[in-house]
Amino acid sequence: MPSKRRPPPSRGKRQVNAVRRTKGPEQPAKKTGLTTRAAVLGLVVCALVVSAALPLREYLSQSGQIAAAQHELVAKEQRVAQLEQQRRLLQDPSYVKKLARERLHYVMPGEIPYVVLSPTPAPAAAGPSGRSGIAATGPEAPWYSQVWGSVRAADKPAALPTPTP
Repeated sequence: MPSKRRPPPSRGKRQVNAVRRTKGPEQPAKKTGLTTRAAVLGLVVCALVVSAALPLREYLSQSGQIAAAQHELVAKEQRVAQLEQQRRLLQDPSYVKKLARERLHYVMPGEIPYVVLSPTPAPAAAGPSGRSGIAATGPEAPWYSQVWGSVRAADKPAALPTPTP
């Protein structure tokens, strides 16, 4: 009988057991909350935000400047329109005559001008210094008397009330 021989096992191949033996139940590896991809993505997003911040700020400030310039342009165009209308009026001889009569009190040849004066009270007698006895006070007084009045008032401080025991 011919002998049944088994072929010799090859050295490069190993037989694998069907059951793998481990110590206790197999636990999945713990993943951290931040992976490398997420960190790189976060850095890229931050870089984009930082690089876009300056141009956005410049855009907003320039758009505000443009709006202000347009508002100023409209105001200047209105002023130019007013001046053009005034120039047209001043080219009219009848309007110029009317202005001369009203503002400069001009009269035409042959007309008699009348000036109506309202009665005013007689000034008070001048004192020895040559000044009149009337001193203007309040907002109708000249600026220098208002300043001098404030200097005099500063020289006399207000009296404090005495406490009662």
